[in-house]
Order: sequence, then structure tokens, then C-alpha cells
Amino acid sequence: MSNSEKLFAEAREVMPGGVNSPVRAFGSVGGVPPFMVGAKGAYLTDADGKEYVDLVCSWGPALLGHAHPQIQAAVHAAVDRGLSFGASTPDEAKLGQLIKNRMGGVERLRMVSTGTEATMTAVRLARGFTGRELIIKFSGCYHGHLDGLLADAGSGVATLALPGSAGVTAATAAETLVLPYNDRAAVEAAFAEHGSNIAAVITESAPCNMGVVTPEEGFNKFLKDTTAQHGALLILDEVLTGFRASDAGYWGLTGRVEGWNADLYTFGKVIGGGLPTAALGGRAEVMDYLAPLGPVYQAGTLSGNPVAMAAGIAQLENATDEVYAFLAKQSAALQDAITSAFNAEGLDHSIQRAGTLFSVAFGTSATGVHNYADAQKQEAFRYAPFFHSMLDSGVYLPPSVFEAWFVSAAHDDAALDKIVSALPAAAKAAAAATA
Repeated sequence: MSNSEKLFAEAREVMPGGVNSPVRAFGSVGGVPPFMVGAKGAYLTDADGKEYVDLVCSWGPALLGHAHPQIQAAVHAAVDRGLSFGASTPDEAKLGQLIKNRMGGVERLRMVSTGTEATMTAVRLARGFTGRELIIKFSGCYHGHLDGLLADAGSGVATLALPGSAGVTAATAAETLVLPYNDRAAVEAAFAEHGSNIAAVITESAPCNMGVVTPEEGFNKFLKDTTAQHGALLILDEVLTGFRASDAGYWGLTGRVEGWNADLYTFGKVIGGGLPTAALGGRAEVMDYLAPLGPVYQAGTLSGNPVAMAAGIAQLENATDEVYAFLAKQSAALQDAITSAFNAEGLDHSIQRAGTLFSVAFGTSATGVHNYADAQKQEAFRYAPFFHSMLDSGVYLPPSVFEAWFVSAAHDDAALDKIVSALPAAAKAAAAATA
């Protein structure tokens, strides 16, 4: 029995499913998840000493690579000063200013601890500011495990084939309108019927939890224009794409170019540099509805934790234009290699992109993936054999077809060569799979 098998057996005696986040259990791909004990640059090391090229990158935060020396130094210095004070610290505003400098629509910012907390607060704030109840979300978009937003969600919920979650009441679910993604007519119809009671539309800036789905050209601007017309707010969830898809998230590829801003943004992952922190930000008049200035309450003892702030500052200060250019180059090279390997096996597929993030979808070349229904129609049964072949070859992929792939600034040509060399056998395994 391997060390990972032993650790997984022990974990199942302590934690539900042996994990603290469902996708880690490998329920979608099968097998025993390797337990990781170390990470450096582009590589992970498991409890049995096996090394993997990592294309999960902690679901985004390892933008610069694992154990980046500047981030490590900043964290060590912060730890020496103390782990948590329960009081304000200088680095909270410093990290906030770095975010503001990249996001034109962020005038005020509130640090929280998780992406779920950020979206939860954004939804509460939108309702408090507008005095309205209803929220529109899109099928397949995942915004954390907030009760009202788990309806028809993607990511781990899609993997588990659950339409929502037990424990979410009918009354709570009724406060959310779930629409097909990229469907302008559905948005217009929802506002025509419920416009005076819609507080906000929340959307992933580019969905990454049903696999990556690229917004159709102008779709996010359409959402901004429609919400503004009806007195509602647009909440742009950049928890996965923020400072990942580009230096200003996916908004940087759309709103910055097209000249519009969301009313509220949510951030996470990358701004913590590997430590747990998140934020929401946006228009000052909306953000100032938060306590202590306004009537919408939110608080958190560990919000703005000094160690996490130090990591986030080091991350964004070192995420230069050169880093983003390198990420774009390596991501494109990897996508080309996947296409070549799949084409060599006659493996029908499409690659969905959101800046430097991407995912593969089997059996979708004719139509692509534009919404959750498209994502569900793909030949998902091909992913498990593909995944395990790559894993056996020392490449760690997202353990679900409904997740994005990530590269880092540490994914040099040697790391890419290892991935590319593993692709032919994995493509054969996927092509041979049967439903």
C-alpha cells in the first residue's frame, strides 16, 4: 500500500470523504488522490516521493510558481512580526491599493478570508444598496457555497451530479433566478418580468467551473448595460480569473478595452499568494453601504490577516508585464501541443480559453461550449483515462473535466516538455475510452 493510500484511509476516518474540499476526493476520475507534501516552482511532490508537473497551481494562486522566493521571504518576515492581531495593519491598505491600481472600477475594497465570503457579502450588499431581493446567476457558474447561489452550480457540484445542495431551503432558492449562460434573450426576459425586484446579476467574469467558457463578444458589457438600465448592480466574480486571465483579470480583456466597469467585483486565489484571503470591491457609493459607514453588516476576525496580506503584496508586486507575457506564451504552446496530440488520435475536442486559463472538452469541435448545457453534453467519460495516464506520467491535472488548467511563471520549457511527452499516451487512452 502506498503512503497516499494509507493517508487517504486515515483521512476518511476523520473527514467526510477524507477531504476538506470535494473535488480532492477524485470522485469524478476515480482512484486514490496523491497526498502532496511539497511544492517548488512548477512541481508538486507526493507522500511517496513522486514528482509531478502541476497544472492546478492551487487553483490559481501559484501564479509565480510554488514557493516563490520573494513571497516566501515576505511571509517569513510577517510571521516574525506575529500571526494575527485582531486590529488594523498597514499592509491591508497597501494590498488594497495594488488591486485598485489594476482595476479601474474599484474605488473601495473590503478584505475577507474566502471567495465564498466575498460573493456572499457582495450579494448582501447589492440587496442592501438596491432594497431589492432577487439575484440573477447563470447555470454552471459557481460563486462559492452560499446557499442562494448553489442552485444549478458547476465545479464540484457538477462533478457530483447534484442540482444544488441538501440544506438549501426552497425559500432561499426562490430568491435566485438561474439563466442559461451567454443567453441575452433570457436576461432580457427576466428583467422584463422581474426588473423592479432584481438587485444584481452575478457572473463569473469568464466561467471556469463548468470548464472554461468564453463569454460571447460583448456579453459582459450587455450585462452591465442591462443592469444599469434597470437600476440593478453587476457583480463580476473574478475569484478564479482575477489577476490570472490577465494583469487585470478577465475584466482587463473586456471592460478595460470596451470602457465599462462592474459595480462590484470579487477577488480571491491570486491576491493571497497561496494563503487564504479574498476581497470585494467596487463603486464607492455602493461599498460605503458596508458597516461601519452603512447599514450592511460584515465582519471577520481574520479579514486582512497580516501574513496573507504580506503574501498578496509580494505576489502582485512580482506579477509584472513580463510574467503575464510568459504565461500567455506557455499557455498557448501547451494548448497547441494538446491539439496536436488529440488530432493525431482523431480525438474530437475543443479548447476553451479565458486569457491564460483554458480547459479541454471532448466531442465538442462542431459546436464548442457556450453554456452549461453544452458542457454537460461533452464526452466526459474520456477525461478519467486521460487524467490517469497523465498522472502516471508525472503530470497533475485538475481532477475534473469541469475545471480550468493553470500554468505559472515557473513552467519553463523543461516543464512543458515533460507535459508534451506525456500527451500522446494520454490521448490514446482518451480515444480508446467508451461510455
